[in-house]
Amino acid sequence: MFRLTFHMMIVLILTLLTQIGGIAYLIALAVARPMRIRRFPASLGLFLLLYTGASLVANLTAPIFGRLPLSCFTGAGDPLVIRSPIYCVLNRNYVTPEMRDLAGALATHMNKQFPGTITVALDANFPFVDGFPLLPHLSHADGKKLDFAYYYKDSNGAFLNGATRSPIGYFAFEQPAAGDELPCAGRHDWLTTRWDFNVLQALFPAYRIEEKRTAAAVAWLTTEGVSRFGLQKIFIEPHLKNTLGISDAHVRFQGCRAARHDDHIHIQVE
Repeated sequence: MFRLTFHMMIVLILTLLTQIGGIAYLIALAVARPMRIRRFPASLGLFLLLYTGASLVANLTAPIFGRLPLSCFTGAGDPLVIRSPIYCVLNRNYVTPEMRDLAGALATHMNKQFPGTITVALDANFPFVDGFPLLPHLSHADGKKLDFAYYYKDSNGAFLNGATRSPIGYFAFEQPAAGDELPCAGRHDWLTTRWDFNVLQALFPAYRIEEKRTAAAVAWLTTEGVSRFGLQKIFIEPHLKNTLGISDAHVRFQGCRAARHDDHIHIQVE
């Protein structure tokens, strides 16, 4: 019973993390028995081989289901990059064709307006099945959502091209100043993903948001993004929205139960 429970927990965790990892694990278990593979290194190698194959199959078949992968294989001149290979390893880089076109067009625009600028994408969606949760996100479940990193500068004001404060682009928050709008002040929801990760903040470099590029990206999204690609919403924390001078109605607050959005920009299309 313990062994069965252990395997089921592994399947659940892999499924939640990667969508297809649980299936690869079950196949590995089924194959390992007749092949008499019992040692952990060999079992791990078998699973990784099957998972890699399943990921390649997902990459080829996801377009049939209306989703395309954002490429993790980018060159020196590409204006759009994914922050970490981990997003591709975990199959979290899939979007609808409309969202992929929007992301590419935004990056091209930013590179044209600010030559050489790299736009950094973060979490997208899994390759299959509308409604399948991409934890810890509450809404990345249909291929129509994508997160971008902010553009950053160092403490001297020099633009840091392609850099993020966090190694994965998340959880390094821009802290509000005294007097800033705080819509969740005083709330203590027990069921929430609005985590502050206070213990981590001192570990991140003291970069600051590069206002010109960030404001320009949001301005393009709320004009060209809306008219050409059907952009529906952008989530940014109110204190950053005010700091950047953004007033467009497409830029909204995500609510107090969702994750903070002063470490990344969330966009979604219709």
